[in-house]
Formats: sequence, structure tokens, C-alpha cells
Amino acid sequence: MELSSSEIKSNYNIVREKIHHAAEMTGRNFDEVELVVVSKGHSVNVVKAALDAGIRTLGENYVEEAEQKIKAFQDQTDINWHMIGHIQSRKARKVCELFDYVHSLDSVKLARRLDRFANKIERKLSVLLECNVSGEETKYGWKAWNKGMWDELLPEFTEISSFTNLKIRGLMTMAPLVQNIEDARPYFTRLRELREYLNLEINDANWEELSMGMSADYQIAIQEGATIIRVGTAILGERI
Repeated sequence: MELSSSEIKSNYNIVREKIHHAAEMTGRNFDEVELVVVSKGHSVNVVKAALDAGIRTLGENYVEEAEQKIKAFQDQTDINWHMIGHIQSRKARKVCELFDYVHSLDSVKLARRLDRFANKIERKLSVLLECNVSGEETKYGWKAWNKGMWDELLPEFTEISSFTNLKIRGLMTMAPLVQNIEDARPYFTRLRELREYLNLEINDANWEELSMGMSADYQIAIQEGATIIRVGTAILGERI
């Protein structure tokens, strides 16, 4: 059953309280953490209920599904749409047209296409570089699970930082599914350490943001430095 606006607002406030608590535990400010509400797999009606609850930052995984929702609310100019799923190169144009922020830039080839299409429509696209810090074959992103690999990232990351229509904002990762959420902590720590490394090696790019943590593990991610978390089920309920 789809949740009502009041149920979504209640869930949203609960998550915000947990964000506040997790931030306080490590001496961080609540407003250092941006909450992206993941509407992937939910209907236009659920998105409307979320908007009625005051939510304005939404994350989607699939271009076709997102396009329907974005067009349904195109008159509401205060909504920020984040692309958080894997992007096929052939859909780069649509991504540039539809989204304000891309979390899942995972190759130089895709970066070139996004830069080219963003240039054509005269816009600057904020991007995060997706890194695989777990070594799982099912995960997308640059190989970064071993510190010995990090030097190999520098040429491609430096090239992307030179693209005039892409604005690097930081890094993104997905931790493995674990039974004990504490087991996710090392992966979030690794992404934070990678950001510190990149700050030293490529200092003309902005590495401020760390997009990591979802419904099951976002509190651990915040403790390890997440500045953006991606939460769906805990707010909008189970996908039908």
C-alpha cells in the first residue's frame, strides 16, 4: 500500500532526527548532511505525496522512469532531481536534460559525453565520481578498494576535472549488503580516506561531498563523514 503524505512526513522527520543524532555523535552539524529521498520504483502519486510532505530533493535510478515523474512536476521549479543509478552512455543526453546532479559518473567515456551534451544545452552539471571500495564485481565505479590502486585513478580524474561543463563535487559509493551494519563502516572510511588523498593530489577540483549511506546504514555513513545520504524505503515505504 502506498503511504500517505502524513505518513511520509512522519518517516521523513524520524530520519532527520536520526541524522541529527548521528552527526552529533561525531561533533558534526546536522546541516552538513543532505538527505536525498530515493523515489525509484515509486509511483507519481507517491512522489506527489512526498512533495506535499515538504520533500524537495529526490533521487532516481532509471532515466525512463524518472522522466515521467520529472515531466509530471515540471512546473515546480524548486525540486532537485538527482541521478543515482548507473548511466548508459547512450542516455547521457537525457541525463543532462533532466537532472540537476549526477552521483554515478563511473567512466571517462561517460564524462566526455555528459560534458558534450551539457555544453550543447548550455548548462553546468554537478557530478560525483562513483568508486567501488568493496571489490564486489556487481558494483559499478572506479576500482578503489585497495590504496595501491589510487595512483592509477589520478590521470582520469584529472582529465574529468578539466571538463568545463562538469563540476566535480566529490565521490559516491555503495557499501555491500551486510547483516551487521557495523560491517559497512570500513567501506565508508575508505571513501573518506580516498577523498583526503585526492584533496592532496588534485587540488584544483572540489572533493567536498561524500555520497554514501542508504536506509539500512546511513547513520554509520554519517559517522564516517557522509555529506549526502540516499534514503528511500525508510521514508517512502516498500516499493510495490
